[in-house]
Amino acid sequence: MALYAIGDVQGCYDSLQHLLEAIRFDPSQDRLWFTGDLVNRGPQSADVIRYVASLGDRAVTVLGNHELHLLAVAAGSMAASEQDTFDDILFANDSEYLLSWISSLRLIHYEADIGFALVHAGLLPQWSIAEAMSLAAEVEAIVQGPGRNGFFDRMYGNMPDRWNDSLIGIDRWRLIVNAMTRVRFCYPDGRMDYRCNGPLGTQPDPLLPWFQIPQRRTRDIQVVFGHWSLLGRWQGDGVIGVDTGCLWGRQLTAVRLDGEKPHFTSVPCRAYRS
Repeated sequence: MALYAIGDVQGCYDSLQHLLEAIRFDPSQDRLWFTGDLVNRGPQSADVIRYVASLGDRAVTVLGNHELHLLAVAAGSMAASEQDTFDDILFANDSEYLLSWISSLRLIHYEADIGFALVHAGLLPQWSIAEAMSLAAEVEAIVQGPGRNGFFDRMYGNMPDRWNDSLIGIDRWRLIVNAMTRVRFCYPDGRMDYRCNGPLGTQPDPLLPWFQIPQRRTRDIQVVFGHWSLLGRWQGDGVIGVDTGCLWGRQLTAVRLDGEKPHFTSVPCRAYRS
């Protein structure tokens, strides 16, 4: 039985199928982890969701910022932008099912027996894996509950930008969402920055990628993440990054996690954005 983690698909259904052929995925015995952002900006968001949902417990997906944006648009809390391409979900005959399935996703997945965690963007250095899972559960309960529309109304924003145990309500939940679905760079004290999204080395001092903050408390596990296409494939610092810019005409990447060391497979992608 093989376990593969796959980077941001973003509606590129054909590229996903090509990648699954390349790794010889067998749904009867293999498992897939998806880093989130299955939807949006590409042409076939609904087909991607239908396929991944059809895999049942053979696939694990975490929420990305594009899934949360889709849910906010569906709830009427945010207007779709000109760049959004998830109308095939919003106006599908099975739209209610597709949106319900997306709402059921978690922000983080962790399997202690193999020592790997899965998250869309990152984890704040102040959090242990146990704390991160507990905080994620707070937001997951809201997204899946009757009060989610009020949450989506106030989900967007960059503040607060630093974790504090005393945070409550929407400020607490917004920070959790931003850390797990948006973070790339942090200041040494763990404060998040949203201005920089380029490759490593393009950020001004003293910013560091979230996974290189010296006091990061999740260094004892391997964290698999996506979200950062300009970082590309990354292995080191106790993390594995697998967003290799499929949407932008680069590659869609899978990494096999169950061997002695991670093994990467990539397929070329058509550029839907430039």
